[in-house]
Amino acid sequence: MLDTRALGRQPGTSRRETPRVPAPEDFGVEMVGVPAGAVIELDLRLEAVLEGVLVTGTATVPLEGECARCLDPISDTFEADFQELFVYPDTRSGGNAEDDEYRLEDDLIDLEPVLRDAVLLALPLSPLCRDDCPGLCAECGVRLADAEPDHHHDVADPRWAALHELTGGDAESAPSAPASPTGGSGGPGPRGTDRRERRQEG
Repeated sequence: MLDTRALGRQPGTSRRETPRVPAPEDFGVEMVGVPAGAVIELDLRLEAVLEGVLVTGTATVPLEGECARCLDPISDTFEADFQELFVYPDTRSGGNAEDDEYRLEDDLIDLEPVLRDAVLLALPLSPLCRDDCPGLCAECGVRLADAEPDHHHDVADPRWAALHELTGGDAESAPSAPASPTGGSGGPGPRGTDRRERRQEG
């Protein structure tokens, strides 16, 4: 909470504050955010205007998360700028304030909703450990930044996938193909044997 009583509701009066506040819970997006309880450094300018108090500031927050490509941990700092008008509830503008406008309560300002909007909307949805992160190998999952320059995998023809499963990956040990129904040099059947035997007997 920020106390604005020192401004005296005198338009044009201003003051600067640099508070350090703990980060609230769930202060982040899916892959990166501010750890709960971490210190948020604020640089604020509070200015009294006719309708209320105009707050302009910068929030410097520590970030922790993981890279969207290689899943390595990320630790960094981030700055978010914001500006918001907090209206007096006992003025005409304050009495007619919309639901999305902020009001002062007993000359106090609750800055958390403004900070949450300013920081969360500015955070990257797909953070990277570095701009040129190559990510992970799609075949084995190794981190490509640590792999050899010629890292690659021989991709088998998908038409032979069933054969590799039967032979444990060794194509030479695969069972031979079944004989053709019409016979042939590669697959003599029992009928052909019977015909030769009958010729010899006759």
